[in-house]
Amino acid sequence: MSVTPLAAHISDRSEPVFRGRIGSDARSGHYAVPGRYRLHLSTACPDGLRIAVTHSLIGLGAVCPATFLPAVPDCPESGHAVLRPLYEASAHRYTGPATAPVLSDDWSGRIVSTHAPDIMRDLARRFGRDRPQPYPCGAESEIEAVERMCAQGIEDAAQRAGTAGGEPAQRTAALEALLETLGALERWLDGRTYLIRDEVTAADVELWVALVQLDTVHRHHLDASAVQRIAAHPALWAYARRLTAHPAFGRHLDLDGIELRHHARCRGLEDAGAAVQILDWARYAGCQQVHSVDRR
Repeated sequence: MSVTPLAAHISDRSEPVFRGRIGSDARSGHYAVPGRYRLHLSTACPDGLRIAVTHSLIGLGAVCPATFLPAVPDCPESGHAVLRPLYEASAHRYTGPATAPVLSDDWSGRIVSTHAPDIMRDLARRFGRDRPQPYPCGAESEIEAVERMCAQGIEDAAQRAGTAGGEPAQRTAALEALLETLGALERWLDGRTYLIRDEVTAADVELWVALVQLDTVHRHHLDASAVQRIAAHPALWAYARRLTAHPAFGRHLDLDGIELRHHARCRGLEDAGAAVQILDWARYAGCQQVHSVDRR
């Protein structure tokens, strides 16, 4: 009988508890009104980072304020104490963890959604008119393809490649799958500034966050040779550097928070790749970098 190895770290993409949507008119219940909704995010969390970058790209600071949470919740089991009243008001006798991200309704004091892809799309579509559009018309299928590629070909493959106690053959296969994905992206990005359009889209947000996680989290559980092979994609990492220098991206890059969150959740052993950093993220983010605090 084979035993499933312990994952190197806990997955960030658990099933969301709330899946409400913001509609286009009053008949939807949750309809678009500036100032009605609030985001609760930790940018040390991949989903929180995705939402924060999208929120900044569209320029929704006054339309939908964001409350930024610490990298590590008050309690691993119960989550963020500040979110507990929202969860308890939204689900009768709720006993699960109060986790972020959360899109809440200030009118009712309840949660609309905890599902990052829905939140990002609703912010763009309901409040993004006459603003930069990360979900341009006709690009949805391309963006969804990038989401799948990042989730399966980068994040899942990297996690399996660094799984503590995993069979060597399985780890090798996962690493090859990761390198195949990075190689395809390398060829695609050669001569391109952005991934699917001539401007930043949600596809770029998705890939950039996946690359941040690959270098700041997954790398710690890979050997030095694997990290060197991952780093050998100059067009891909040059693309990551360019986006990091973009104000909407770099200002939300909380490297200290990511490290704290990783150590709090890590279930695996550190490997030699931990010493082989691919990008100097702080350098390219520059003085725009901010840390996990309550930035109302």
